[in-house]
Amino acid sequence: MSEQSETSSLSREEARACGMLVAVTAAEAPERMAIIGEQGDRTFAELNASANRVVRTLRARGLSAGDAVSLICSNRAEFAEVQQAATRGGFRLTCLNWHLQADEMAYIIDNSDSRAVIADARFAAVVAEACVTAPKAEVRLAIGGPIDGFDDYAAALAAEDGANLVDPKLGGTMLYTSGTTGRPKGVHRKRTPAVGGLGLQIAQVFRPDPERERSLCTGPLYHAAPLAFSLAVPINAGIGIVLMDGWSEEATLRLIEEHNISNVHMVSTMFQRLLALPEETRNKYDLSSLSFVLHGAAPTPVHVKRAIIDWFGPVVYEYYAATEGGGCFIDSEHWLQKPGSVGQPSPGQVVHILDDDGAEQPRGETGTIYFKAPDVGRFEYFKDEEKTNSAYRGDFFTLGDQGYMDEDDYLFLTGRTSELIISGGVNIYPAEVDAVLVMHDAVADVATVGVPNEEWGEEVKSVVQLAAGHESTEALADELVQFARSHLAHFKCPRSVDFDEALPRHDTGKIYRRLVRDRYWADRTVKI
Repeated sequence: MSEQSETSSLSREEARACGMLVAVTAAEAPERMAIIGEQGDRTFAELNASANRVVRTLRARGLSAGDAVSLICSNRAEFAEVQQAATRGGFRLTCLNWHLQADEMAYIIDNSDSRAVIADARFAAVVAEACVTAPKAEVRLAIGGPIDGFDDYAAALAAEDGANLVDPKLGGTMLYTSGTTGRPKGVHRKRTPAVGGLGLQIAQVFRPDPERERSLCTGPLYHAAPLAFSLAVPINAGIGIVLMDGWSEEATLRLIEEHNISNVHMVSTMFQRLLALPEETRNKYDLSSLSFVLHGAAPTPVHVKRAIIDWFGPVVYEYYAATEGGGCFIDSEHWLQKPGSVGQPSPGQVVHILDDDGAEQPRGETGTIYFKAPDVGRFEYFKDEEKTNSAYRGDFFTLGDQGYMDEDDYLFLTGRTSELIISGGVNIYPAEVDAVLVMHDAVADVATVGVPNEEWGEEVKSVVQLAAGHESTEALADELVQFARSHLAHFKCPRSVDFDEALPRHDTGKIYRRLVRDRYWADRTVKI
């Protein structure tokens, strides 16, 4: 029996267990498009063969199951090839943010113990510099052009057989947190947890027709959410993916119509920018194919999400989780009943809201959110026992977020512990202030922070990025303060407003609040 027929005879459950789901689809529908992108397309047969070749290429250069591989790549077909190779080759894949500086890249490549670096020539200069101080990574392959010290990816693959592996072994990823404070941390699991909880909930809703529908990838694949929800989940279900190499508003609408997109993952800032399009532009495209619009990663203002549901229909779903784990989920119907909630805990998930002493908070009271860790596959921060221990309290772990549960077990987020403003001994949650100010027509974006105050320790300041057509004036700043006071208790409201041309946001949509805050604490001891 040939290698190809051996794999095609696997059930989907057997294929999932060894990372060969794409091989099954390749046998069933070889000419179905798997990847459509600006840098090239792949059918499922082509994607599957390339993944096999990547595994053999790395094995021929000394790698084996359990070894680590770093990938620095834009949204293109080769990203999917390497991801699928890691899944079936038993490799531990770390996808790097290509916006990083060379020393930041070098740290992750070295810290992850990567023996191979596969990189997009678009980032040749920074990658070459990073690898100077990453001696463990002796295997180096360049995609789409030359990188100093790297072998050509396409030429290396051409020398290998594309037939299915006879000895596939399930691999995985070790992604690094964004590192908004200190060095980024690798989120590592020695064993893969069983499918359940949030993953099972999403799978039950995500049921498109692979033969006629496609998924749209709007975000960078190096990030956990697009990697999972825009690549791994649809491609393993046999669904073709349209890759955006850089996001823009109207292009998103055009691609949804053009490719009959059924499912897409977005973040809050994308919603806001789509809603800001002229009405004639929004109405120009047929979005009726959408059946599953998933979002998470950063809070979405209530009025923004309500407007998106009005536009897209009740096909909008929200999750709350992170690379470390966790899981809450909510559909449009229940969100409209509980506006602002990120949902109830997923099946099997236990959530506690604890105060600083570890005592359970009553319903409606804010505290730190803790999730029950799985019995198998608990995360640890790679080679950092101290940081790992600090994240856990017994069998529960925290992502550092603050929130509260209502009487119906719906979770509401109020911010992060590290972002908490303490003014005169009173806790103030900046995300709550942001959610109000962004409702003002003049506000395109906002970051509320605590700034020095000799009497109170900190006072509340909001830094605003103005919407088009508005000018930064003292009168507008006063107007925004009064606007906040009309919606919130006065002690929560900004005492002053500054203006900025562009606020720093991560590509997940999360505000880099620390960077905004540090401007005002540069000459003082920064509160942690």
